[in-house]
Amino acid sequence: MTREMTGAEMVIQALIDQGVEHIFGYPGGAVLPIYDELFQQEKVEHILVRHEQGAGHAAEGYARSTGKPGVALVTSGPAATNMVTPLTDALMDSIPLVCITGQVPTSLIGSDAFQECDTVGITRPCTKYNWLVRDVNDLARILHEAFVVATTGRPGPVVVDIPKDVQFATGTYHPPKKRTNGDIASSYMGYRPQLKGDPAAIREAVDLIAGAKKPVFYTGGGVVNSGRAASQLLRDLVELTGYPITSTLMGLGAYPASGKNWLGMLGMHGTFEANNAMHDCDVMICVGARFDDRITGRLDAFAPNSKKIHIDIDPSSINKNVHVDIPIVGDIGHVLEDMVRLWRSESKQVDKKALASWWKEIEGWRARHCLDYRANNDVIMPQYAIQRLYQATKGKDTYISTEVGQHQMWAAQFYGFEEPNRWMTSGGLGTMGYGLPAAVGIQVAHRDSLVIDIAGDASVLMTIQEFSTAVQHDLPIKIFILNNKYMGMVRQWQQLLHGNRLSHSYVESQPDFVKLAEAYGGVGLRAKTPAELDDKIDEMIATRQPVIFDCQVVNVENCFPMIPSGEAHNNMLLGESVSDEEVANAIGEEGKMLV
Repeated sequence: MTREMTGAEMVIQALIDQGVEHIFGYPGGAVLPIYDELFQQEKVEHILVRHEQGAGHAAEGYARSTGKPGVALVTSGPAATNMVTPLTDALMDSIPLVCITGQVPTSLIGSDAFQECDTVGITRPCTKYNWLVRDVNDLARILHEAFVVATTGRPGPVVVDIPKDVQFATGTYHPPKKRTNGDIASSYMGYRPQLKGDPAAIREAVDLIAGAKKPVFYTGGGVVNSGRAASQLLRDLVELTGYPITSTLMGLGAYPASGKNWLGMLGMHGTFEANNAMHDCDVMICVGARFDDRITGRLDAFAPNSKKIHIDIDPSSINKNVHVDIPIVGDIGHVLEDMVRLWRSESKQVDKKALASWWKEIEGWRARHCLDYRANNDVIMPQYAIQRLYQATKGKDTYISTEVGQHQMWAAQFYGFEEPNRWMTSGGLGTMGYGLPAAVGIQVAHRDSLVIDIAGDASVLMTIQEFSTAVQHDLPIKIFILNNKYMGMVRQWQQLLHGNRLSHSYVESQPDFVKLAEAYGGVGLRAKTPAELDDKIDEMIATRQPVIFDCQVVNVENCFPMIPSGEAHNNMLLGESVSDEEVANAIGEEGKMLV
């Protein structure tokens, strides 16, 4: 029912009506009225972070692991600008995020008042939509609109900027509108994302899939965003066809890593078999991915002989980077449901002889064992550390986040994800410091689960203060640091591409991570040799407090396979079998990568 209340009360009531149970934030002058209302209620739990960027990434982790929108609350000026990184991160990775910012009173806007900035102007390029609320009677509607826009269509971040005088003002609160014909989105702003795919295009795609000789499913984060039903439908379609499947970094878990049709991740650090299958395929079924440069490599050599089907809810992603033959705009779950139903109702059959020949070719690529690495009994190899972590957590209720760099790629390569929403990482923006606060958000959503941030020693230091958040709120996250004392991926590029001139990529004044954990009130563990690794991992898992695990790995290991800059998918560098001369020849005269 409508009723009179202040703007600050409206914010809390809207959160409650939208089903929000947790928000991540940091108080300041321009949001004190909202924080005063937070203090007087018990339905929404506030998680106090140590930096506004941490609030944004925690909300991202919460959203990615639950499928619900993450919510952040910060003040004006520098707090709002500190949110730019997580907002951009969420935009690129399609994460539903509602950010509420404070603003100076409307009478002071444009006067360069204390802690004033043009939040709407600054965040316009890095949000799906944003609002500056000037009238308290518009506030409730805008807050409800914000949740609709963030969560429907292609998910993404939104910002609601609320001046302080609007928070104090009294107006009429309206609850969320009811669904119109079952569609909540159409109740607001005339916003109607297309959910159902074009039936004629779906039929054409199914016919093309059935006639394929060398097919491959190329899947992305859109499958995960569409919900668990979409992931199951994808698995059903793969089972019906028997076709190979690969995935982007963001799509891991939509199809199980143990599945017989799984080729591993593709792209710059993807597997030999996945990248070669993409290059040589005759029919590519792209499901919820956007042909990112890390996937395509050299565009004019990307799957040159294939017909391409592209299913995506975002029409702007269609034909943006790669021209496709059959575009299908719609929600992944709806489109896959129609495809599976059509396949079954018409008893579609694949070319079994051609498929057997295709799988034989793929098995030849698999036989290269592209993820092999040098065994070492004296020092921990980073790949080995991930493998042992996976074995120790296999079968447990586990969620994984990562920072960005070599450790991120090794986690993607060596940790097998069986289910969606278990893998949280920064894909499009590549945000160092993402993993620790994301783990905080994941643990808030899943209090009894095992949450591990696979981190790099350089990346984790960018948001290390959020370990204090975990301690304060009794969140037993585990920070598993692959400590090589370098900015690993930067060092790798410098070694391979810049004459081994390691310019400022060595961390010369590294903290003692064990003591640092203890200083924050958590637990610190360390492993230096392979012999002690398993016991230390078990101790970390058994500890019901926040843990920083300093896993000291070999210093200068490189992450392979790798597609050099400007090269096609079938020209990859393969680990220890690659000589320095071969690296130089593969890289060529250009001497640089897509960075």
